[in-house]
Amino acid sequence: MNSIKHINNALSDLDKEVEAILADMSLAMNEKDNRMLPLLQQKRVLSQTLEDLNYLKNNPPKPNQACGISKHRKDN
Repeated sequence: MNSIKHINNALSDLDKEVEAILADMSLAMNEKDNRMLPLLQQKRVLSQTLEDLNYLKNNPPKPNQACGISKHRKDN
């Protein structure tokens, strides 16, 4: 699935951005936190989407039936 590949690339890019922020010694800790928070929120959404897509890829729904994503999720 192309979607899975794109999400993996986006997750990798987010990891690089977070690492760059952490490595930037000119930023105060609270500034690092402020910059990383939206990136980490994006990462969480993308990770859940990736998990859902992988589930659907491995367990395709039958025609005219709900996909069952909510049953497999382990929400925190």
